[in-house]
Amino acid sequence: MELWEAILLGLVQGLTEFLPVSSSGHLELGKALLGIDEGGLAFSVVVHGATALSTIVVFRKDIWGLVTGLVGSGPQGRESRGFAGLVLLSMSPLAVVYVLFMDEIEARLDGSLTAVGAALLVTAALLFWAQRRGRSGAAVGPRQAFVIGCAQAVAVLPGISRSGATIATALLLGVDREEAARFSFLMVLPPILGATALEVLDLMDPTIAADTPVSVAALVLAALAAFVSGWWACRTMISLVKRNGFNGFAVYCALAGIAALVIS
Repeated sequence: MELWEAILLGLVQGLTEFLPVSSSGHLELGKALLGIDEGGLAFSVVVHGATALSTIVVFRKDIWGLVTGLVGSGPQGRESRGFAGLVLLSMSPLAVVYVLFMDEIEARLDGSLTAVGAALLVTAALLFWAQRRGRSGAAVGPRQAFVIGCAQAVAVLPGISRSGATIATALLLGVDREEAARFSFLMVLPPILGATALEVLDLMDPTIAADTPVSVAALVLAALAAFVSGWWACRTMISLVKRNGFNGFAVYCALAGIAALVIS
């Protein structure tokens, strides 16, 4: 992998993980248009880890308050444990999909630009819908957490934006805009960290690690690019949610979806 390829893929990962345009869909488009390889398991570990770190930096106060509140007493402790319970509830649909259907989804859809194009059009429609019909004001409760979790589970399909699907669903359920962004980004941390941990375990197998060698310089540059772009994208997305500024991304996803269908 060339150094410029590592930087480009790191930027794509960081930007598209949080902006509502689908990271998996753009990686498939990038491979098709530029012939760039994903970089293998080691590359996946560093860019996903860097992306997760950027989220932790942006929400460091919320995360610290949540962690300290879990062992605390009084209203803060109850609030923190309640929020943690909602995050766990939101992860349950994704866990079911990963255990029962993920292998089949990857076998059928990996590398399919037709599927990516169709899914990007679905993402565009969802963003348009949230822009026009989304309400704001309610808090996240068990029902909202589960439905938002279902949206996250659907977003395993390449081309469905995880941030777009979860935030748009939250707004359509009437969740407060700032709370919708906060819950969406914090609920995705456990799955990202869990997937990264599993990749690290796989990487400890010498036969797997040797299959896709990537230079240390490429890994470092990719991680830096993913962290910086992820940090920027996360903060930008929070601002967009507050202003309900989804129309531009909806148009972009529609155009990208059409382009993927044409290329396929």
